[in-house]
Amino acid sequence: MTDKTAPSKKVLSHFRIVEIGSSAATSYCARLFSDFGADVQKVEPPAGDPLRRSAPLTPCGQSAWFAFLSFNKSSVVIDPAKPDASARLSALIESCDILLDGRDIDSANCPTIDIPVIRKRRPELIYLEASWFSREGPYAGFAATDSTVRALAGLIKLIGPVDGPPLHAPDFQTGILAGLWGFIAAASSITGRKQREAGRSWSLSVFESSISLTEYLMFEAFERGDVMRRLGINRFSRAFPWGIYETTKGWLGVAVETPAQWRAFCDMLALSEFRDDPTLIVGAERLQRAEQIERQFTPRLKTRTAREWFAEGLKRKIPIVPMPEVSDLLQDSEKKLRGAIVPLLFGQEEGFTVGPAQRLTLTPPLRGGKVPATGEQQVFANRPRQLISRPLVESPCSDVDRQPLDGIRVIDFTMGWAGPLCTRTLADLGADVIKIEAIQYPDWWRGVDRRQAYIDEQMYEKTARFCMMNRNKRGITLDLTRPEGVALAKSLLARADIVVDNYSVDVLPKLGLGYDVLRALNPRLVMMSMSAFGSNSIYRDCRAYGSTLEQASGLPGVIGNHDDRPVMSHVAFGDAVGGLNGCVAVLVALIHAQNTGHGQFIDLAQIECMMPFAAPWITLHSMDAMPPKRYGNRHPQFVPHGCFRCAGEDNWLVVAVTDQDMWHRLALLIGRPDWAEDASLKSAEARRSIEEDVEKEIAVWTLARNPDQAMSELQAAKVAAGVAQLPIDLLKDRHLQSRAFLQESERPFIGLHPQPSMPVREGAGPVAIHMAAPTLGQHNNEILSELLGLSDAEIAQLAREGIIGTAMLSEKELIKKKDVTNN
Repeated sequence: MTDKTAPSKKVLSHFRIVEIGSSAATSYCARLFSDFGADVQKVEPPAGDPLRRSAPLTPCGQSAWFAFLSFNKSSVVIDPAKPDASARLSALIESCDILLDGRDIDSANCPTIDIPVIRKRRPELIYLEASWFSREGPYAGFAATDSTVRALAGLIKLIGPVDGPPLHAPDFQTGILAGLWGFIAAASSITGRKQREAGRSWSLSVFESSISLTEYLMFEAFERGDVMRRLGINRFSRAFPWGIYETTKGWLGVAVETPAQWRAFCDMLALSEFRDDPTLIVGAERLQRAEQIERQFTPRLKTRTAREWFAEGLKRKIPIVPMPEVSDLLQDSEKKLRGAIVPLLFGQEEGFTVGPAQRLTLTPPLRGGKVPATGEQQVFANRPRQLISRPLVESPCSDVDRQPLDGIRVIDFTMGWAGPLCTRTLADLGADVIKIEAIQYPDWWRGVDRRQAYIDEQMYEKTARFCMMNRNKRGITLDLTRPEGVALAKSLLARADIVVDNYSVDVLPKLGLGYDVLRALNPRLVMMSMSAFGSNSIYRDCRAYGSTLEQASGLPGVIGNHDDRPVMSHVAFGDAVGGLNGCVAVLVALIHAQNTGHGQFIDLAQIECMMPFAAPWITLHSMDAMPPKRYGNRHPQFVPHGCFRCAGEDNWLVVAVTDQDMWHRLALLIGRPDWAEDASLKSAEARRSIEEDVEKEIAVWTLARNPDQAMSELQAAKVAAGVAQLPIDLLKDRHLQSRAFLQESERPFIGLHPQPSMPVREGAGPVAIHMAAPTLGQHNNEILSELLGLSDAEIAQLAREGIIGTAMLSEKELIKKKDVTNN
């Protein structure tokens, strides 16, 4: 059932992680460490981690969610009632390298410990504490669930029918996002740790982690104003066609962005009347006529199967993909071969779950494993460890002053959202990130409009989303279609630690910058390709956006009501998720390179990064073969759980009751003391029988209040609730303001603008943003002269030849340049 490679031979096998409290965020963070061989010791009370009882449950009544979070870990039971409980736990922590603390989310009867004292005795300890909202600010201490946090983070209100209610997945999202961020903080602390230096201490906000998915929409709102509204299921602002459509067999995910893709889409479906319409060049313009256009193409899509359309889309380079059912994912031989679906042993039950997405080719992660019973140690957990407690050396600079990735250089060949988020995170943590664009083909997040007016007004320097995603980086332009440009890129790569690209898989190799070439040039180099399906996939040539990745993950099929079409959760869900997983992957590879001197190639398939969000349903289906149940806004475990209308226009509140005490308080608050005192309604399953009546009572109560008032009253009674906010609301969110989450940055062309902070911080304040996003080619002279040693005359010659530059070429100029080159 497990990987043939022993965990003791894995890249993180010399690390011990201790996980305390009950939190999906810290649990997933620990799972990522165990994927690469770390000895993870999960501390539980005698009754086990509460996550062991999380729905959905397998045929034997075990949690599919817990199974996904916990395989290859060991379990340590410490009874808080025992007199030696605190001493036992303290000793265990002092034997580890990293402590992951989820007690602020759920203490899970964890014994009392003194973290400052432990850190004084074990100064090298890296410490990460997770909380829903942090320990300070207006939301600190709020009762919360995955759904109420996503509501506040702007991830629910834009999804669902126009008239409401907004639709959302019942669970399993915030923990994965926060777990990725937790791993990034902890792993960067390993890569950046110098000899005899104290371990870093991090705080992690689950709420702020979730904003990783919202920040793009926040800054679209900052740029354009309060224009985003819920447009209907699978309909998104400024993008069209962009959704999931029915075919003669199966559902087809469609994401058409560029003018070339639109023309190819029209050619494929014989939409000649729309193909060359100058008013339909960009998605925002097409969205204005969405219903008219859909009336023409939806009947045509129903003439062929999803698979047939997919094959046609591959030939035409259109981002379309069949939407699989959970059963399809489990039967996908390629996903099993790549380790995206892995075997799982859970007590007497055998099945499959979602494997690690970080496909390191030299030091791959474990493929599958065993879920520990309460108190069970994995066979590899007790390998010998030598802990050396070293006296600290005083340094003129504190750890907080010296960033974890200080001295690491990254060459950034990425565009859009996913790749730039990966490299932005590395830059935020102190790496020197050099972003490479070309005046011929700049980052498409500067805009896909190449009409002359757009170029003349330098609109490519005024897009908020580009500025948000590329802060703290230096920027250079190089024409990589020319030998001179490639030679300069090689010179930069010879001096780098990491290179990241999210082009199609063959782009860099065709330019002479494939991994075989770069490895000979720089054996320590870590190179990551962030393609949609992976470099060795039969779908390797598929074009994809973040929405394509969600469509292909199977997730839309488990969201919404039982009679709904598949429901997407985000305009580009996969982008941020792919970026964070990419950051995890390069940090693991960097740890290996620092220890051994050997770099490696990382084949990150972004579709695999999305699959953890459907992991419980995949695990469950592998054991019971039943179609996943769709709950709408209800929940498999919490009753009641839903999205309720409040006073005012399109105002909504998410409410979730997680235990019988919370149910008692809610019933009293909404004026139903009879329910509060009814012993037969103490369990969630008992309340399921009157769920519709309960929802009606809550709806009457919330409709009489504005959403902030309703949330305040519910939270005062310690009932989990969160206002369904729009992304623009986050720009003035009182909790984020109290945390200084939005920092201000000054940049040419757009002036002073807000920037979101990372959701991890070492002190009371956020990690500082020290540099605005580069203008096109802003650092050409600085990098070419200071780093590569070129003279002013050589740099001027490169500019005259168009190999470097600072102004984007228009479509006409690009065609003219191609004609000159061809002649």
